[in-house]
Amino acid sequence: MISTKGRYSIRILLDLAEHRGVGYTPIKDVAARQSISLKYVEKLMPALKNAGLLDSSQDRKSVV
Repeated sequence: MISTKGRYSIRILLDLAEHRGVGYTPIKDVAARQSISLKYVEKLMPALKNAGLLDSSQDRKSVV
């Protein structure tokens, strides 16, 4: 069984993969497309970045 955190992380990564090639993507866009709370997405970003699954800009409001 996959936790909500795990499911949302997968959805975020899939969304980023689908929209790759456009440079940095605002996380508010990812949250809106996936119907996930922006606050929840912001909580998941550090774990995804620490795992080396994504890179974020210095303001941490965009990911690639």
